[in-house]
Amino acid sequence: MSLAVEAHVRYIQGLNSRQDQYEYWLTEHLRLNGLYWGLASLFFVGRPDALPREETIAFVLSCQCENGGFAAAPGHDAHMLYTVSAVQILAMTDALDRIDKDKVASFMSALQKESGTFAGDEWGEEDTRFLYGALNALSLLGKLDTVDVDKAADYVAACANFDGGYGVRPGAESHAGQVFTCLAALSIAGRLHTVDADKIGRWLSERQVPNGGLNGRPEKMEDVCYSWWVLSSLALVKRLHWIDRDSLVAFILKCQDPEDGGFADRPGNMVDVWHTVYAIAGLGLLDYPGIEPVHAGYCMPQAIIDKVIGPQQ
Repeated sequence: MSLAVEAHVRYIQGLNSRQDQYEYWLTEHLRLNGLYWGLASLFFVGRPDALPREETIAFVLSCQCENGGFAAAPGHDAHMLYTVSAVQILAMTDALDRIDKDKVASFMSALQKESGTFAGDEWGEEDTRFLYGALNALSLLGKLDTVDVDKAADYVAACANFDGGYGVRPGAESHAGQVFTCLAALSIAGRLHTVDADKIGRWLSERQVPNGGLNGRPEKMEDVCYSWWVLSSLALVKRLHWIDRDSLVAFILKCQDPEDGGFADRPGNMVDVWHTVYAIAGLGLLDYPGIEPVHAGYCMPQAIIDKVIGPQQ
């Protein structure tokens, strides 16, 4: 089985045409994130022009709030996660000059806590996802100096567990998604050298199950999204070769709908754009033919990161 590129392109192009469906409005809280997932997927398969650029940029700008942050959709509240998606989309569409970078940076920097971590919004929920998101977006904006990067990195280090993994906060259970956010944050902060690569590499490589897929924690089912969370983390610590590449590629391809496009969490299930981007990004890290190089720390095209930030080591 091979990657059904054209079917996936059509699937992503059709996502915004389903406004007569109830499910479309139930997912309004994911609209801006969904645009990032779809656009990144298109960039990875070499079809960046498959969505109209100006319409894409206009929608992103319509989601900006008075405080400088971005909401999931017009009329919603600003949140760190949506702000990160907005910055990533604008970076990919070469439109970062359309926003007031200082204002956006001010929104994010105001969410850093005394401990070094970040809240997601004014209501105060803290999560290493928000910490990573802040460093991701601020680095793309050239505004990392507006936050205390060292304190953020120290907080991430405190989230490390005895098994080599990382949790959402100090003392929390290790989870592959949080391992990615922590390692990627340390990478942006220039502190990745402090990680025990063999220790975390062992924990990550043990996430592969007999059918080739990867899970997020011990004794859990495989899910194609971990083809990103686990692989990107292994790539960051240079241990990508510690998993069985061919069996994982085969598993990922079985999760696609070759006729209507999109990827599901596992073979036979309903597809969605979230699993689609992480399946394709995972294939990119595995050097699957036809996929553009993917930056393991940003889940964006390597070429975009090189252009916006500069070549990464």
